Amino acid sequence: MQKKHLVLAILVTAVWGLNFPVTKLGLAGIDPLLLTALRFTLASLPWVFFVERPRVAFRWLAAYGLIFGVAMWALINQGIAWGVPPGTASLLIQCSAFFTLGWGVIFFGEHLGRAQWLGALLAFAGLLGIVLCSPGDASRAGLVLVVISAMAWSVGNVIIKVSQVREIFAFVVWASLFPPIPLMLLTWLLHGSAPFSALPSQLNALTLSSIAFQVYAATHFSYWGWNLLLREYPISRVAPLSLLIPVFGIFSSMVILGQYPGPAQWGLILLLLVAITLGSGHWQAVWLRRRARII
Repeated sequence: MQKKHLVLAILVTAVWGLNFPVTKLGLAGIDPLLLTALRFTLASLPWVFFVERPRVAFRWLAAYGLIFGVAMWALINQGIAWGVPPGTASLLIQCSAFFTLGWGVIFFGEHLGRAQWLGALLAFAGLLGIVLCSPGDASRAGLVLVVISAMAWSVGNVIIKVSQVREIFAFVVWASLFPPIPLMLLTWLLHGSAPFSALPSQLNALTLSSIAFQVYAATHFSYWGWNLLLREYPISRVAPLSLLIPVFGIFSSMVILGQYPGPAQWGLILLLLVAITLGSGHWQAVWLRRRARII
């Protein structure tokens, strides 16, 4: 990989890792569902008027938008709001690799090797340990939401592959049109008009900076950069770099929020990283073979 592309990869994963504690700062003042709605509203508007619609079926845009915005990021934000440390959330979302393995077995007839079964068992043990170490019921419910969001991310990966989209940036911009209205309706159904009435007073410099980072850095820049890397290099060389995301997420949470994992938590974090590493190799092979079939 060229040095400039390696730097880009590090920047993208750093931004995605940093996005977790930055999101936590935004959640200090805004309802998590409403914050997610604002993120995707600004990710789509006014950009859809300047970015040509990607050449994919409308149903793929709608499905990806709802999964990416509602089933993934809304659940992550709600989980963080319920007490999941942002660093832990950035690690748990990487468990999408194991859900992707499952889709490979179900839909593409793939078979898991010993390393992948071992990785899955280690991941289950790590997740169970993190849940048992969580301080309360709300935090445990939040952990469940983040794990569900990891499953949603894996479904999003399947949609991108099956749709054969090439214009990933345009795909994200146009798909971002779909989450805001359902998220605003959910906010209204769950909390009434209070989050909307309080919003003007909550849009201070901190929350505006958090929203801007989520939209322009974590969504626009990072997806553009990741797509560029996927175009220039094989998936097998790019995908393992995603393991840097929880590293940046954990350490940026320590710096920004002062949240330091305890000794037991460090052990569980290491266990999950090992599990994800074991599973990632097969995950890449699944999609390489699938891509070869499509081409």
